[in-house]
Amino acid sequence: MDTREHVDVSLIAGNVSAELKEAFFDVFCEQIKKVNAKGYKGFEPEIASRTVWKEMSVLTKVEEPEKLEARIVFEIIVEEDMVNPIRSLHGGCSALLIDNCSTLPIALLSLATTGRAEFGVSKSLNIWYHAPAMVGDRLRIVCTTLSYGSRVLTSRCEIWDTTNHRLIASGVHTKMPASTPKSTAKL
Repeated sequence: MDTREHVDVSLIAGNVSAELKEAFFDVFCEQIKKVNAKGYKGFEPEIASRTVWKEMSVLTKVEEPEKLEARIVFEIIVEEDMVNPIRSLHGGCSALLIDNCSTLPIALLSLATTGRAEFGVSKSLNIWYHAPAMVGDRLRIVCTTLSYGSRVLTSRCEIWDTTNHRLIASGVHTKMPASTPKSTAKL
């Protein structure tokens, strides 16, 4: 199913305008189409398609009022294909959610401030595991930009178990803007 078919931006809370949400999803869906055109297969698209977009906001940073931060919140229910043999959320699945979800506030902030969504290329992804989540638990994934510069893009992500009211995992994702491909001119 196309992302555009199952995401109604009017149902996403937050202070981002409907026009910016639409523009963001236009760019986001274009990125997904590029990946799909390469024939990528794996577990990621199935799990990612089940995340529910709950909030998109661009806010003034509390710590630095002259700067902005983006915040995107998702929800997902832990299902059988997301767990390890002891039926708790697999660490690899947590990493997938943090990797994918933490990229999106960076893209939102860049689109809101420059008119161009920068998804970046990962430099590092540091994850801390705090507690297990079991099949059927509802997770709330809260991702916020930390810094947005010309060479380094950083966001943080927390996965909360709203069923049991505890932090499951947290992470910091550092990215850099993607470089433009070099020409392949022959001498």
